[in-house]
Amino acid sequence: MTIDRHNLRGKVVLVTGGSRGLGAHMAWAFAEEGAHVVVSSRKAEPCIELAAKIEKKTGVEALGIAAHVGEWDSIPALVDAVYERFGRIDVLVNNAGIAPLYDDVEGVDEALFDKIIDVNLKGPFRLSALVGARMKASGGGSIINISSSASERPAPEYVPYGAAKAGLNSLTKGFAATYGPEVRVNCIMAGAFFTDISKGWDRDAFDELASNWPISRGGDPREIVGAALYLAGDSASYTTGTILPVDGGRMAIG
Repeated sequence: MTIDRHNLRGKVVLVTGGSRGLGAHMAWAFAEEGAHVVVSSRKAEPCIELAAKIEKKTGVEALGIAAHVGEWDSIPALVDAVYERFGRIDVLVNNAGIAPLYDDVEGVDEALFDKIIDVNLKGPFRLSALVGARMKASGGGSIINISSSASERPAPEYVPYGAAKAGLNSLTKGFAATYGPEVRVNCIMAGAFFTDISKGWDRDAFDELASNWPISRGGDPREIVGAALYLAGDSASYTTGTILPVDGGRMAIG
């Protein structure tokens, strides 16, 4: 007899920033567990294309929706569209994020700073507030925020990004208190994963840095999946307000 420890079959999962990178890998994983998946990001075409591939391969219902989570007034329409199609959201994954580089912190202007805060912090707040309230009213749900090790150890080129992700860590605990006990709210504090953003890294310098970590390398995007499935499903029924590092041990060393 097989025990479905995640119990995600038939659930509805909304993944922001879901058309590529970590978001796409999580979307595939939820679908393979039998969940219906909503893939959302700023551009419609990649979301629709990925949703079609997921639906064809897994047999679940998948929907691609364009939405800019950094724009406050666009978020209710995203939530309403999902509820109109599926009638509920069981799992919300706040994965959308940006980390634009800059030459120095003195050169960071207000527009860039606001853009970083809008996508990484303001959007997850607004989505969690709207979806969390509906989850609580319907009796339950799970919200998963995707933070970063930069929230605790920001490199000079990621100072505003790290600050925004530190705020996301705080939102995790705040929403866990706000919407519990029905809704669980947790956070994956992701380390360095080899996604599209990593193509701009100095790989030799990165490998030298990573050699000092316990696992001594960067992460494959597929390695985020186990944590996401755990926090989304029934196996984590007594887990809320948690910040879970998935970083190859980077945060474990001094």
